[in-house]
Amino acid sequence: MSGQRIAATSALTAVAPAVWGSTYLVTTEFLPPGTPLLASTLRALPAGLILLLVTRMPPRGIWWWRAAVLGVLNIGAFFYLLFLAAYHLPGGVAALVMSIQPMVVLLLGALLLKARIRSSHVGACVLAAGGVATLVLQPHAGLDATGVLAGLLAALSMASGIVLTKKWGRPDGVSLLAFTGWQLTVGGLVLLPITLVGEGLPDHITWRNVGGFTYLGIVGALIAYVLWFRGLSKLPALAASFLSFASPLCATVLGYLFLDQSLSPLQLLGAVAVVGAVVMAQPRKRRRTPAQEPAARGAGRIADGSPPPTPVTAPPAGPTTLPDTPLPRP
Repeated sequence: MSGQRIAATSALTAVAPAVWGSTYLVTTEFLPPGTPLLASTLRALPAGLILLLVTRMPPRGIWWWRAAVLGVLNIGAFFYLLFLAAYHLPGGVAALVMSIQPMVVLLLGALLLKARIRSSHVGACVLAAGGVATLVLQPHAGLDATGVLAGLLAALSMASGIVLTKKWGRPDGVSLLAFTGWQLTVGGLVLLPITLVGEGLPDHITWRNVGGFTYLGIVGALIAYVLWFRGLSKLPALAASFLSFASPLCATVLGYLFLDQSLSPLQLLGAVAVVGAVVMAQPRKRRRTPAQEPAARGAGRIADGSPPPTPVTAPPAGPTTLPDTPLPRP
């Protein structure tokens, strides 16, 4: 991809974690208290069923169990752990705990994708974690053991889902909407019986709660995950993982705008550090040397389906000899 296309793809993919950053605000302000399982189920299952009804394309063959694994890692387990962390920790602290995700992706990518770990990647991870800490940690921020453990497990779950999604890809002939619908449906179906048995339903639901659930299901799941899986198919796993830092940035901005949370110059410096780390981790189009240009153009023609250029051979060196056949007489 060209540099402009890479930047556009990264920006569009970053919309998904930015939307997920609003989860902390919606959870605390719009949803019934103490219902992380219900919130997770209603976020995933309706959106997944809508996509399945639209596409009418179920998994086939090996993709039955692959869709189940990805649905649990990317949706079911991740949603529940995310909401659990949001209920037990301030939004910024939960985002800080989950900032280990790119580091996990870096290690898993080296093991499963044979990706090379570069010093710039490690530096970006350290810079991003420091920026998130500066951005979200406040003197009054409390740490809860359950919330911290849930956040760490959520980061591990999503990191594993990112790497496996990149490793397996998307089956031929399957649309992005169907691929997203598989995972949302699996995640919701896994959570549904656990929700009914372990948590139950709230005594009453307000229209405010309905609005919160609708936002999380349509915007936070259906739209956001379509954009996310599209980005995963086009970007390296680590680059996509770093885009998840749009989540704490969005959470901090929303807290400042709607929850009367402070935003100090030090926090702004942390935000700049996070953005810098994301930029460091994004892929760049490498410049070719003049000697590489002909080969690159030939490879491009082959990739596009056109024949490679015909090589031009130099004439033989030395004097040109005439054939032995005698010339016709006049």
